[in-house]
Amino acid sequence: MIKIAITKGRIEKQVCQLLSKQGFDMEPVIHKDRELMIETQDGLSMIFAKANDVLTFLEHGIVDVGFVGKDTLEDSDFQDYYEMLDLNIGKCYFALAAYPEYRDKVFKRRQRIASKYTKVAKDYFHQKQQDVEIIKLEGSVELGPVVGLSDAIVDIVETGSTLKANGLEIIEKISDVSTKMIVNKVSLKFKKDEIFHLIQMLKEEEEC
Repeated sequence: MIKIAITKGRIEKQVCQLLSKQGFDMEPVIHKDRELMIETQDGLSMIFAKANDVLTFLEHGIVDVGFVGKDTLEDSDFQDYYEMLDLNIGKCYFALAAYPEYRDKVFKRRQRIASKYTKVAKDYFHQKQQDVEIIKLEGSVELGPVVGLSDAIVDIVETGSTLKANGLEIIEKISDVSTKMIVNKVSLKFKKDEIFHLIQMLKEEEEC
């Protein structure tokens, strides 16, 4: 039996649709209520969790496989896994966004950058050799520039409609984000055949 952790919400829905199309039994998932773990008739044990918890379950060997967004992976210090497959779903991207005048502004102090993804923001400005102050916001990051808390934000962008509604624009695209299949390194040794069968099935669906 393969143990899987899937990020709740959009990723959960999209991954389960892919598995269903390849003939996996997703009926228990479709009809689940408040169950935290689902076992299917074709040998899948599935946990539905928040994105960061998917990494925690994988790190501690609770699950063999995780489905999680690249945004979560990039903002985590956890590296002890194999990234096996890009599912090409849940596509969006990290971007630096601000009011238009940010482009030409000369700062005589450290810039203040608001972000939920503090590691991504730090790495981005480190590569630019810029010393900035990173301010962590968990909610609507767009509020940073709006209320004067920050000069710009680093955030995930899908359509850009929220940015536009608040007078902000993309200053620079940082990196692409999509849903990844990651595998526990120990699990790959002991469940190699099962895991690669799952990978092959998902690859076939991707190629359809």
